[in-house]
Amino acid sequence: MGCLPGEEISVEQKAPLGDPVSVNIAGYVLSLRINEADQIIVSVID
Repeated sequence: MGCLPGEEISVEQKAPLGDPVSVNIAGYVLSLRINEADQIIVSVID
């Protein structure tokens, strides 16, 4: 289970203190710590 290049990703929830965050990717919700989420490179597609 992981994030692959080209997958769309969206932030679903953020914990009150900011860690962890829940992201929706490839049809499932994945909880990540902030230091893990920092490793995801995002580009905006118009």
